[in-house]
Amino acid sequence: MAERPYLMGIDLGTEGVRVGIFDREGAPAAFSSSAYETHHPRAGWAEQDPDQWWSALKQAVPAALSDGDVRAGEIAGISVDATSSTVLAVDADGRPLRPAILWMDVRASAQAERVTAADHAALKYSGHADVSAEFGLPKALWLREHEPDTYQAAEYILDAADWATQRLTGERTLSINTASCKYYFDRDAGGWPTELYEQVGAPDLLDKFPSNVVDVGQPVGGLRRPVAEELGLEPDTPVAEASVDAYAGALGLGVVEPGALALITGSSHVIIGHAAEPVHDPGFWGAYTDALIPGLYTVEAGQASTGSVVAWFKNQLAGGVLAEAERRGVDAYDILGELAGEVPVGSNGLLVLDHFQGSRSPHADPHARGAMSGLSLSHGPGHVFRALIEGVCYGTEDILRTLRDHEFVPKLTVVSGGPANSELWMQIHADVSNVPITFAEVNEGPVLGSAIQASVGAGIHPDLSTAAKSMVRLGRTIEPDAARHEEYRFWVDRYQELYGAIRDVQHQVVDHLDRHPGDE
Repeated sequence: MAERPYLMGIDLGTEGVRVGIFDREGAPAAFSSSAYETHHPRAGWAEQDPDQWWSALKQAVPAALSDGDVRAGEIAGISVDATSSTVLAVDADGRPLRPAILWMDVRASAQAERVTAADHAALKYSGHADVSAEFGLPKALWLREHEPDTYQAAEYILDAADWATQRLTGERTLSINTASCKYYFDRDAGGWPTELYEQVGAPDLLDKFPSNVVDVGQPVGGLRRPVAEELGLEPDTPVAEASVDAYAGALGLGVVEPGALALITGSSHVIIGHAAEPVHDPGFWGAYTDALIPGLYTVEAGQASTGSVVAWFKNQLAGGVLAEAERRGVDAYDILGELAGEVPVGSNGLLVLDHFQGSRSPHADPHARGAMSGLSLSHGPGHVFRALIEGVCYGTEDILRTLRDHEFVPKLTVVSGGPANSELWMQIHADVSNVPITFAEVNEGPVLGSAIQASVGAGIHPDLSTAAKSMVRLGRTIEPDAARHEEYRFWVDRYQELYGAIRDVQHQVVDHLDRHPGDE
């Protein structure tokens, strides 16, 4: 058979599935996407239907093949990335027993507090600080305690990426990326921290994880024939081990060396970096052993609500702008960007906390909520929109300040995702943090990262680092403005103070709503 020229990356994101087809040098041949819904049964809860994931995938894969004029037989390999700590309870055949609990869901705050209180060395990966309710372990504990029938009926407890890999291949594996970053697996310490699971009251949970922990990009198996027929692909196409979407994004941005940082944007912000030696701090997660690149230690930090915050404002509170956009035949974000561009640094005193779905880092506070301070009758939609973006950028700088304390000075900051398409937003990021913002030529980090994984699984490249260096090309850079950076330092300090000033009040309100759910 002639050499198959293409690789397919599949990104199961928060708002939909994205499929990308790339050649062996990383040049894109086609993209396609299909959306699905997120349901919020209660404040702080978020769920999705895995059947909708699959239906979306069945639309997106054939569309990508058609768009790129690519034949199924030309696909050399496939791999997947997905949102992490998106927890599924499935039966022996991989069928979900309930909706997936999405990564942003923070219902498991009590269970997270119990994990935090455990006395175990593995908690260094949470910086020996508060364990986030977003993590997979607290969510699995919540299932065990609040839906015991579902938990007992579950043959496996899986994350979304591992579910997708099993659905494609029929092989029951667990990505080391998922296991180490969300469930405390540590190859350096012998694997699973069984004593930790015993301390939090769920030793049986380890029996519900697939026993085969596999490195990212390693071959898992061939595409099952029934699945190939559903997706319009060829049976036995090699499928490589999956990863968390943000980690695939780091691969797709070429961040594979110590000291580099990737900013992966979208509904949330995730910062991924690698260190040659393990470092731990309450302000970030990790450093995880072999989580992505064997031999390196990976740190992760991020913000739970970023792109989702501005989408909320546009969709819920900017009716006049939406109407104007329809009249003018343009995107509402373009109009909001125009208005925000006329607003000075600091948004005339309007300061936003971006914790609309809790704080991921550096606070790991599921009870934090969004806030606007300094509103006056002089503020309009442009002020609010700019203040929301600035608040997100202040949150990113809050994280970078913590990383800098560990001499983790960004050598390279590259970005990917929806917000990266906003010149205003990226310029504010550069100005607030005083770092250059470099863009990859392919601004589709996760799907390219999955294709990089696929290239290793298909035997095209020997390892992820080699593959990323061969398939990623960097493009233009936005430089920070020194004067604006000096202005922003004041506002970042006030952002940090505002969180501390209102934290106790927000916690009391969230606790009240938990005890009186009918008030929501």
